[in-house]
Amino acid sequence: MTTPHLTSLSKLAAAVRFMVDSFPRPILQQMRLLLVEDDPEMSRVAAEYLRRTGYAVDAVHDGASALRSLRLATYDAVILDVRLPDISGFEICRQLRLMGLQTRVLMATARDAVEDRIEGLDIGADDYLVKPYAMAELSARIRALLRRPPTAVGTILAAHDLELDTRTRTARRGTRQIELTTKEFAVLEVLLRHAGEVVTRETISASAWDENYDPFSNVIDVYVSRLRRKIDLPDEVPLVTAIRGAGYRIGASVSESRPRA
Repeated sequence: MTTPHLTSLSKLAAAVRFMVDSFPRPILQQMRLLLVEDDPEMSRVAAEYLRRTGYAVDAVHDGASALRSLRLATYDAVILDVRLPDISGFEICRQLRLMGLQTRVLMATARDAVEDRIEGLDIGADDYLVKPYAMAELSARIRALLRRPPTAVGTILAAHDLELDTRTRTARRGTRQIELTTKEFAVLEVLLRHAGEVVTRETISASAWDENYDPFSNVIDVYVSRLRRKIDLPDEVPLVTAIRGAGYRIGASVSESRPRA
């Protein structure tokens, strides 16, 4: 026979479970969002609302700042306006996926044509929200996105025959396994996320070091030199190149189609 005391405890436990299940995920575990919106007032209102909901929000107003933020920090989701003053939201989403980032993308635009929605989804957006939107709907869409398991996109970063698996944190060139320290892995990941581009020491330091990094030291050069010795064996096509006065580039060019003599 159930006693009144046990019945009360059961009711209390059920009430607690209901309250926990009802909380938006950010209240239980704060999630970080990037809000990319060129309308200052809309950006202010949306960022304030989302912060009150429990999210950590970084707000930027143009495409260049959005790409810089995505390269320097990790976000759980991006609210991405399509119409920006410099780079379109479509292009930002495309570059985000090319960088191998699995960040969930919610695209927002005043244009509600089906073609725009299809284009956004085809290049890697996860959902679409037509402006002007209600703050409650924005929050609900974000919660729905964050409940989804991450899509298996971009876990392998590659250049030529070099691959870096960001999930298992392993590196391989052809059939050869490459052993990396934690910091070597971090530096190589930065280079591969910008494969074919010249990556400055400032970009490497911002992504692979904390605020204690000394910009006047040669520690980045030391790590890149160690990577070159591990990645580029004498009988292989050289992949890591130092660009004098600029930084480093990873990836074989046309002139590097044959192994070094």
